[in-house]
Amino acid sequence: MTATVIEPRVHDLGGFQVRRAVPTLQARSVGPFVFVDHMGPAEFDAGHGIDVRPHPHIGLATVTFLWEGAIGHRDTLGSDTVIRPGDVNWMTAGRGIAHSERSPQAERVDHAPLHGMQTWVALPKSDEEVAPEFYHHAAATLPHWDQHGARLRVIAGRAWGRESPVRVYSDTFNVALDLAPEAELAIDDSAVERALYILDGQAQLDGSDVPMRHLIVLERGTRPVLRARTPLKAMLVGGEPLDGPRHLWWNFVSSSKERIEQAKQDWLEGRFGRIAGDPEFIPLPER
Repeated sequence: MTATVIEPRVHDLGGFQVRRAVPTLQARSVGPFVFVDHMGPAEFDAGHGIDVRPHPHIGLATVTFLWEGAIGHRDTLGSDTVIRPGDVNWMTAGRGIAHSERSPQAERVDHAPLHGMQTWVALPKSDEEVAPEFYHHAAATLPHWDQHGARLRVIAGRAWGRESPVRVYSDTFNVALDLAPEAELAIDDSAVERALYILDGQAQLDGSDVPMRHLIVLERGTRPVLRARTPLKAMLVGGEPLDGPRHLWWNFVSSSKERIEQAKQDWLEGRFGRIAGDPEFIPLPER
Protein backbone atom coordinates (compact mmCIF):
# COMPACT_ATOMS: atom_id res chain seq x y z
CA MET A 1 0.00 0.00 0.00
CA THR A 2 1.36 3.41 -1.03
CA ALA A 3 -0.35 5.90 1.23
CA THR A 4 0.12 8.09 4.31
CA VAL A 5 -1.71 6.96 7.44
CA ILE A 6 -2.69 9.73 9.88
CA GLU A 7 -3.82 9.18 13.46
CA PRO A 8 -6.30 11.91 14.39
CA ARG A 9 -6.19 14.01 17.56
CA VAL A 10 -8.95 13.06 19.98
CA HIS A 11 -10.97 15.70 21.84
CA ASP A 12 -13.34 14.69 24.64
CA LEU A 13 -16.30 17.05 24.75
CA GLY A 14 -17.82 15.72 27.93
CA GLY A 15 -18.55 12.09 27.11
CA PHE A 16 -18.58 12.78 23.39
CA GLN A 17 -15.40 12.29 21.37
CA VAL A 18 -14.37 14.11 18.21
CA ARG A 19 -11.36 12.89 16.23
CA ARG A 20 -9.70 15.56 14.08
CA ALA A 21 -7.68 14.06 11.20
CA VAL A 22 -7.10 17.30 9.26
CA PRO A 23 -5.27 19.60 9.67
CA THR A 24 -2.15 17.75 10.81
CA LEU A 25 1.56 18.04 10.08
CA GLN A 26 1.17 15.29 7.46
CA ALA A 27 -1.83 16.90 5.76
CA ARG A 28 -2.75 20.56 6.13
CA SER A 29 -5.56 19.92 3.66
CA VAL A 30 -6.86 17.28 1.25
CA GLY A 31 -8.27 18.91 -1.84
CA PRO A 32 -10.37 21.81 -0.52
CA PHE A 33 -10.98 20.07 2.83
CA VAL A 34 -9.18 21.86 5.67
CA PHE A 35 -10.97 20.19 8.61
CA VAL A 36 -12.00 16.53 8.84
CA ASP A 37 -13.77 15.64 12.08
CA HIS A 38 -15.23 12.28 13.11
CA MET A 39 -18.05 12.64 15.67
CA GLY A 40 -18.70 9.68 17.97
CA PRO A 41 -19.92 7.03 17.95
CA ALA A 42 -21.73 8.12 21.11
CA GLU A 43 -24.88 7.33 23.00
CA PHE A 44 -26.25 10.04 25.26
CA ASP A 45 -28.21 9.39 28.43
CA ALA A 46 -31.83 10.50 28.54
CA GLY A 47 -32.06 14.28 28.78
CA HIS A 48 -28.63 14.83 27.25
CA GLY A 49 -27.20 15.46 23.79
CA ILE A 50 -24.80 17.72 21.93
CA ASP A 51 -25.01 21.45 22.55
CA VAL A 52 -22.72 23.45 20.27
CA ARG A 53 -23.62 27.03 21.13
CA PRO A 54 -23.89 29.81 18.52
CA HIS A 55 -20.51 30.44 16.94
CA PRO A 56 -19.26 32.22 13.78
CA HIS A 57 -17.55 31.16 10.54
CA ILE A 58 -16.00 32.91 7.55
CA GLY A 59 -14.32 31.74 4.33
CA LEU A 60 -15.49 28.13 4.36
CA ALA A 61 -18.38 25.72 3.95
CA THR A 62 -19.30 23.18 6.62
CA VAL A 63 -20.51 19.75 5.49
CA THR A 64 -22.37 17.51 7.94
CA PHE A 65 -23.27 13.85 7.30
CA LEU A 66 -24.62 11.34 9.82
CA TRP A 67 -24.80 7.56 10.03
CA GLU A 68 -26.77 7.68 13.30
CA GLY A 69 -28.67 10.27 15.33
CA ALA A 70 -29.94 13.76 14.64
CA ILE A 71 -28.66 17.33 14.93
CA GLY A 72 -30.74 20.48 14.92
CA HIS A 73 -29.19 23.34 12.93
CA ARG A 74 -30.07 27.02 13.38
CA ASP A 75 -28.28 30.00 11.87
CA THR A 76 -28.36 33.75 11.38
CA LEU A 77 -30.08 33.33 8.00
CA GLY A 78 -33.14 31.97 9.80
CA SER A 79 -32.50 28.31 8.90
CA ASP A 80 -33.98 25.84 11.36
CA THR A 81 -33.73 22.19 10.32
CA VAL A 82 -32.86 18.74 11.64
CA ILE A 83 -30.35 16.55 9.85
CA ARG A 84 -30.80 12.79 10.05
CA PRO A 85 -28.80 9.81 8.73
CA GLY A 86 -28.04 10.05 5.02
CA ASP A 87 -28.95 13.74 4.75
CA VAL A 88 -26.43 16.48 3.98
CA ASN A 89 -26.20 19.93 5.52
CA TRP A 90 -24.04 22.31 3.46
CA MET A 91 -23.50 25.74 5.01
CA THR A 92 -21.51 28.32 3.04
CA ALA A 93 -20.12 30.85 5.50
CA GLY A 94 -18.59 33.19 2.91
CA ARG A 95 -18.35 36.69 4.38
CA GLY A 96 -19.89 35.54 7.65
CA ILE A 97 -22.51 33.39 9.34
CA ALA A 98 -23.18 32.08 12.85
CA HIS A 99 -24.94 28.84 13.70
CA SER A 100 -25.66 26.42 16.52
CA GLU A 101 -25.89 22.64 16.54
CA ARG A 102 -27.91 20.87 19.20
CA SER A 103 -29.63 17.54 19.72
CA PRO A 104 -33.37 18.08 19.15
CA GLN A 105 -35.51 17.88 22.28
CA ALA A 106 -37.38 14.87 20.92
CA GLU A 107 -34.09 12.98 20.66
CA ARG A 108 -33.24 13.63 24.33
CA VAL A 109 -36.22 11.70 25.70
CA ASP A 110 -34.42 8.36 25.52
CA HIS A 111 -30.88 7.17 24.94
CA ALA A 112 -29.84 8.91 21.72
CA PRO A 113 -27.00 7.74 19.45
CA LEU A 114 -24.82 10.00 17.32
CA HIS A 115 -22.25 9.03 14.70
CA GLY A 116 -21.09 11.02 11.72
CA MET A 117 -18.59 13.38 10.19
CA GLN A 118 -18.31 17.11 9.83
CA THR A 119 -15.83 18.53 7.36
CA TRP A 120 -14.84 22.07 6.42
CA VAL A 121 -14.21 23.06 2.83
CA ALA A 122 -12.12 26.19 2.20
CA LEU A 123 -13.70 28.41 -0.42
CA PRO A 124 -11.58 29.55 -3.40
CA LYS A 125 -10.06 33.00 -2.91
CA SER A 126 -12.52 34.48 -5.41
CA ASP A 127 -15.46 33.18 -3.34
CA GLU A 128 -14.26 33.76 0.22
CA GLU A 129 -16.59 36.75 0.61
CA VAL A 130 -19.72 35.36 -1.08
CA ALA A 131 -23.07 35.80 0.63
CA PRO A 132 -23.72 33.09 3.25
CA GLU A 133 -26.09 30.26 2.32
CA PHE A 134 -27.50 27.11 3.89
CA TYR A 135 -28.85 24.05 2.08
CA HIS A 136 -30.33 20.86 3.46
CA HIS A 137 -30.38 17.89 1.09
CA ALA A 138 -32.48 14.87 2.04
CA ALA A 139 -30.90 11.43 1.68
CA ALA A 140 -33.16 10.46 -1.22
CA THR A 141 -31.91 13.37 -3.34
CA LEU A 142 -28.28 12.23 -3.30
CA PRO A 143 -26.83 9.83 -5.89
CA HIS A 144 -26.70 6.43 -4.20
CA TRP A 145 -26.25 2.90 -5.47
CA ASP A 146 -25.08 -0.60 -4.54
CA GLN A 147 -22.37 -2.57 -6.28
CA HIS A 148 -21.00 -5.94 -5.21
CA GLY A 149 -21.75 -5.46 -1.52
CA ALA A 150 -20.74 -1.79 -1.38
CA ARG A 151 -23.22 1.05 -0.92
CA LEU A 152 -22.03 4.44 -2.18
CA ARG A 153 -23.54 7.88 -1.57
CA VAL A 154 -22.10 10.99 -3.24
CA ILE A 155 -22.30 13.70 -0.59
CA ALA A 156 -20.80 16.56 -2.59
CA GLY A 157 -19.08 16.94 -5.94
CA ARG A 158 -18.50 14.10 -8.41
CA ALA A 159 -17.42 10.48 -8.12
CA TRP A 160 -17.85 7.29 -10.15
CA GLY A 161 -19.49 9.33 -12.91
CA ARG A 162 -22.26 10.65 -10.64
CA GLU A 163 -22.76 14.18 -9.28
CA SER A 164 -24.36 15.39 -6.07
CA PRO A 165 -26.93 18.22 -6.21
CA VAL A 166 -25.05 20.01 -3.42
CA ARG A 167 -23.62 23.30 -4.70
CA VAL A 168 -19.81 23.36 -4.52
CA TYR A 169 -17.27 26.05 -5.39
CA SER A 170 -14.42 23.85 -6.63
CA ASP A 171 -13.93 20.27 -7.79
CA THR A 172 -14.97 18.21 -4.79
CA PHE A 173 -14.78 14.50 -3.99
CA ASN A 174 -16.90 13.43 -1.00
CA VAL A 175 -18.47 9.99 -0.78
CA ALA A 176 -19.94 7.92 2.07
CA LEU A 177 -19.18 4.20 1.89
CA ASP A 178 -20.83 1.21 3.58
CA LEU A 179 -19.36 -2.18 2.75
CA ALA A 180 -20.57 -5.64 3.69
CA PRO A 181 -17.96 -8.18 4.89
CA GLU A 182 -15.69 -9.35 2.05
CA ALA A 183 -16.94 -6.61 -0.31
CA GLU A 184 -14.29 -4.88 -2.42
CA LEU A 185 -14.24 -1.48 -4.08
CA ALA A 186 -11.62 0.12 -6.35
CA ILE A 187 -11.34 3.78 -5.31
CA ASP A 188 -12.26 6.30 -8.02
CA ASP A 189 -9.12 8.08 -9.27
CA SER A 190 -10.84 11.10 -10.87
CA ALA A 191 -9.96 13.51 -8.03
CA VAL A 192 -6.47 14.98 -7.80
CA GLU A 193 -6.21 14.67 -4.02
CA ARG A 194 -8.02 11.96 -2.06
CA ALA A 195 -8.14 10.54 1.44
CA LEU A 196 -10.07 7.68 3.02
CA TYR A 197 -11.30 7.80 6.61
CA ILE A 198 -12.34 4.56 8.32
CA LEU A 199 -15.11 5.29 10.83
CA ASP A 200 -15.91 1.75 11.88
CA GLY A 201 -14.88 -1.77 10.93
CA GLN A 202 -11.81 -3.72 9.84
CA ALA A 203 -10.46 -2.91 6.39
CA GLN A 204 -7.65 -3.62 3.98
CA LEU A 205 -6.27 -1.43 1.22
CA ASP A 206 -4.49 -3.32 -1.56
CA GLY A 207 -4.20 -6.28 0.81
CA SER A 208 -2.67 -4.33 3.72
CA ASP A 209 -4.57 -3.81 6.97
CA VAL A 210 -5.56 -0.21 7.64
CA PRO A 211 -6.40 1.01 11.14
CA MET A 212 -9.89 2.01 12.15
CA ARG A 213 -10.53 5.70 12.92
CA HIS A 214 -7.50 6.85 10.94
CA LEU A 215 -7.17 8.87 7.74
CA ILE A 216 -5.34 7.35 4.78
CA VAL A 217 -4.08 9.90 2.25
CA LEU A 218 -3.92 8.15 -1.13
CA GLU A 219 -1.30 8.59 -3.82
CA ARG A 220 -2.38 10.60 -6.84
CA GLY A 221 -3.54 8.64 -9.86
CA THR A 222 -3.81 5.29 -8.07
CA ARG A 223 -6.86 3.04 -7.79
CA PRO A 224 -6.32 1.12 -4.56
CA VAL A 225 -8.82 -1.60 -3.70
CA LEU A 226 -10.67 -1.24 -0.40
CA ARG A 227 -11.77 -4.55 1.14
CA ALA A 228 -14.03 -4.94 4.15
CA ARG A 229 -13.17 -7.70 6.58
CA THR A 230 -16.19 -6.76 8.74
CA PRO A 231 -19.13 -4.40 8.15
CA LEU A 232 -17.42 -1.15 7.25
CA LYS A 233 -18.25 2.55 7.40
CA ALA A 234 -15.90 4.95 5.64
CA MET A 235 -15.77 8.33 3.94
CA LEU A 236 -13.78 9.66 1.00
CA VAL A 237 -12.75 13.33 0.88
CA GLY A 238 -10.67 15.32 -1.59
CA GLY A 239 -10.79 17.14 -4.87
CA GLU A 240 -9.02 20.10 -6.42
CA PRO A 241 -6.02 21.36 -4.39
CA LEU A 242 -6.37 24.74 -2.71
CA ASP A 243 -5.41 27.82 -4.71
CA GLY A 244 -2.99 28.94 -2.01
CA PRO A 245 -2.36 28.59 1.73
CA ARG A 246 -5.11 29.22 4.26
CA HIS A 247 -4.94 30.64 7.76
CA LEU A 248 -7.10 28.89 10.35
CA TRP A 249 -8.00 30.42 13.70
CA TRP A 250 -10.84 29.06 15.82
CA ASN A 251 -13.81 28.84 13.39
CA PHE A 252 -12.37 31.22 10.80
CA VAL A 253 -10.64 30.25 7.55
CA SER A 254 -9.13 32.83 5.20
CA SER A 255 -6.27 33.48 2.81
CA SER A 256 -5.74 36.74 4.75
CA LYS A 257 -4.61 37.08 8.37
CA GLU A 258 -6.06 40.59 8.39
CA ARG A 259 -9.48 39.23 7.43
CA ILE A 260 -9.39 36.86 10.39
CA GLU A 261 -8.58 39.75 12.72
CA GLN A 262 -11.58 41.60 11.32
CA ALA A 263 -13.79 38.56 11.90
CA LYS A 264 -12.71 38.45 15.54
CA GLN A 265 -13.77 42.06 16.01
CA ASP A 266 -17.02 41.51 14.12
CA TRP A 267 -17.94 38.65 16.48
CA LEU A 268 -17.09 40.67 19.58
CA GLU A 269 -19.25 43.55 18.36
CA GLY A 270 -22.22 41.43 17.31
CA ARG A 271 -22.00 42.04 13.57
CA PHE A 272 -22.63 38.39 12.64
CA GLY A 273 -26.26 38.75 13.71
CA ARG A 274 -28.39 36.70 16.08
CA ILE A 275 -29.94 33.25 15.89
CA ALA A 276 -33.68 33.21 16.52
CA GLY A 277 -34.48 30.97 19.47
CA ASP A 278 -30.83 30.47 20.46
CA PRO A 279 -29.45 33.63 22.10
CA GLU A 280 -26.36 32.11 23.75
CA PHE A 281 -22.97 33.60 22.91
CA ILE A 282 -19.55 31.91 22.81
CA PRO A 283 -16.73 34.36 23.59
CA LEU A 284 -13.55 34.36 21.53
CA PRO A 285 -11.05 31.80 22.81
CA GLU A 286 -8.05 33.20 24.63
CA ARG A 287 -5.68 31.68 22.09
